[in-house]
Amino acid sequence: MKLYSTNNKSHIVDLKTAVLKGLPDDNGLYMPCDIKQMPTDFYENLSQLSFEDIAYQVSHNLVGGSIPDDQLKKITKNTVNFPAPLTLLSDDIAILELYHGPSMAFKDFGARFMSQLMSYFNRGEEEELTILVATSGDTGGAVAAGFYNTPGINVIILYPSGKVSDIQEKQLTTLGKNITALEIDGTFDDCQALVKEAFLDKKLNEHRRLSSANSINIARLIPQSFYYFEAYKQLRPIDKPTVFSIPSGNYGNLTAGIIAKMMGLPISKFLAATNTNDVIPAYLTSGQYQPKPSIPTLSNAMDVGDPSNFKRLADIFGAEGSTWNNMKKFIAGFSFSDRETIEGIKEVYSKYNYQIDPHGAIGYLALLKYQVEHNVCGVVLETAHPSKFKDIMDDSLGFKTTLPKQLHSLLDKEKLAISMGKGYEEFRKYLMA
Repeated sequence: MKLYSTNNKSHIVDLKTAVLKGLPDDNGLYMPCDIKQMPTDFYENLSQLSFEDIAYQVSHNLVGGSIPDDQLKKITKNTVNFPAPLTLLSDDIAILELYHGPSMAFKDFGARFMSQLMSYFNRGEEEELTILVATSGDTGGAVAAGFYNTPGINVIILYPSGKVSDIQEKQLTTLGKNITALEIDGTFDDCQALVKEAFLDKKLNEHRRLSSANSINIARLIPQSFYYFEAYKQLRPIDKPTVFSIPSGNYGNLTAGIIAKMMGLPISKFLAATNTNDVIPAYLTSGQYQPKPSIPTLSNAMDVGDPSNFKRLADIFGAEGSTWNNMKKFIAGFSFSDRETIEGIKEVYSKYNYQIDPHGAIGYLALLKYQVEHNVCGVVLETAHPSKFKDIMDDSLGFKTTLPKQLHSLLDKEKLAISMGKGYEEFRKYLMA
């Protein structure tokens, strides 16, 4: 597998370099030089394939030759050793539950795949690899769980103080050992900016081997494409076009869906569903990309004012003609307020007796809005277990929701975090030390 930088298509690297480096020196993002369609017999036999089979065949189609087949089989088996079940709310509304992994969020798929891939590529290295990751909520917990106790790899998680849920904070601050949490006095955008600046700091990179576990790293997007195929397998047969409604923050999940479509998965449309941080929906309306400071909301994982993966989306849809017009053919944008989010949570429970988290509620609202004018079957990605947002769920539904055992066990654990400002020099000094 060869990859190029979105800022310079003549800058070509192999998969190992892209995964371990994370970000090109020119501040672009790595993209595969070639995304091949899956063979016809894959789709003919899809209904008979296990999730593990799908994960291996899709990943082999993308990265085959970059890692021995036996190692790739081992990695994909350990990545999808929990299910991604589809729950039907009605004949044309389905919920894809992506929270059955260890941190109870969709990012478990990406984190587990990436940690194993990095561990494989990092074998034999004498110098430790330091993973930097900014989180607006679920990324931190998934990365912490995925990389915990991985030999030769240390993880530093930056999260915005007071802007993640209590349970999300516990997931990323209570492990210790090779996992360090930095509580940043700022927003997610500030955390993300610190990580990006560190990667572009040549002297720092000479001093310390750095990589990223955010969706800027291509190793996150590859496994996130798996469950689009798994969802489509469970949905068949239907006689309507299929759309996926995707709660979106940094837009890695949506980009992974686009990659699945490029491999031949017959998805009619992607719905970019978000909160008041509506940079991408606004772009799809106006054609002007205008990043802005993020605003705290109830759906905190989507509180992103300058989504990193817009670079990849612009690269994919900018190959011919107008990027904006090409993107609008495949993606429709929607944004909703906190008030509407709460109403969505209430409606899903009232109509279907189903508890949906604030992010999934926004995906549900986007699908309903799209279905007013389009006769489609829609899949809403439920990206996190609703109990990770217990206070919001309790207030919305009017009763005390129950915490799963694996989340309840976190409550009494001690928080271990280093407080830090949002200035780069303080962060740089910490890394240099």
